Amino acid sequence: MINKDKPPSRSLTSWFKRLGKSFRSEPETREELLELLKNARSRAIIDMDALDMIEGVLSVSALRVRDIMIPRAEMTVLNRDDDLEKLLPLVISTAHSRFPVINDDKAEIIGILLAKDLLQYCGAANKNFNIRDVLRNAVYVPESKRLNVLLKEFRTRRNHMAIVIDEYGAAAGLVTIEDVLEQIVGEIEDEYDFEEDVQILQRTDNEYTVKAQVEIEDFNLHFNSNLDDKEFDTIGGLVTNAIGHLPKRGERVIIDHFEFRVIRADSRKIRLLTLHLLQ
Repeated sequence: MINKDKPPSRSLTSWFKRLGKSFRSEPETREELLELLKNARSRAIIDMDALDMIEGVLSVSALRVRDIMIPRAEMTVLNRDDDLEKLLPLVISTAHSRFPVINDDKAEIIGILLAKDLLQYCGAANKNFNIRDVLRNAVYVPESKRLNVLLKEFRTRRNHMAIVIDEYGAAAGLVTIEDVLEQIVGEIEDEYDFEEDVQILQRTDNEYTVKAQVEIEDFNLHFNSNLDDKEFDTIGGLVTNAIGHLPKRGERVIIDHFEFRVIRADSRKIRLLTLHLLQ
């Protein structure tokens, strides 16, 4: 933050002057602005992290909730009539902090449960548990809402999760403030993450988590496979090409005897995949 009571530092003033000089003509479109920014990056006026973040900010104003939401089929939900013994294993295994809660017929989301609200029921002095006592109101947003508007609403209302509804008012998925922020700052570590130097992590006999930047050559060595690396260098590039467009979270594709599912992607590239070995 700049202190308004003091003049900007010489280095900061110099940075603005250099950036201003690169804008010899006023950009009239988003594409022209991005081109100017990339030119500023090539001349070391801004660094790559700054460029990525600016591009993320611009993408947030162009994207809608449907572009980044977690589809209904991929959501982890709790049943309002389940007892604590049934809920806890699911809460622990997924490591989420918030869970949509559904009613008896599993058609309607009636609220949100915060994992931390279950702590008071754990331990020797166990109280009688009723999920309705800790259920919080759900926030609903349409699929068509722009991400910059949603981010402002998250901040002003201090919400972290919203249920996405389709044109008929049915739940189509969910979106979190983390999903929006990742469009700006890149991926934020979550329960899928593992050590930085690990590229492929085995979960079960046939299930793996794979970082999208894994080189196809390394992937082939790991699985003793023969995926084509002539046109693309990384698994993320190969999967994107096979799907035919920049995939959204939850999209799947089968390549050779591997089934890939996208579990993290932003407006620019795939970041993380799950892999199922087909028999």
